[in-house]
Amino acid sequence: MAHYVFIESRDPFEFRDAQFLADTATALKKAGNNVTVFLVQNAVLGARKAARGSHIPQLAAAHISLLADSFSMRERGIRSEECSAGIQESNIENLVDLVVQENVKAIWH
Repeated sequence: MAHYVFIESRDPFEFRDAQFLADTATALKKAGNNVTVFLVQNAVLGARKAARGSHIPQLAAAHISLLADSFSMRERGIRSEECSAGIQESNIENLVDLVVQENVKAIWH
């Protein structure tokens, strides 16, 4: 069993391939892998409860660990309480700690 860390930086409402990331992460989780999705930059826009059409609910339903960069959230005026269930506020230092662990495969999207 591997641990995959997807680093999503794209605005899910501007780029249609955000669904590809959600489908791939969900398939890897169903195959028995540990999967984390780290939202950074404009990807945090999809983390809001009010974000219609976001792929975040699919990821949360698959029990994928969802982290959102606190700096990116602050820059876009998003507060923690505005985020969908399952989103944990995090930071880049935590991301670095995740990707340097043994047997972790990091995928930047």
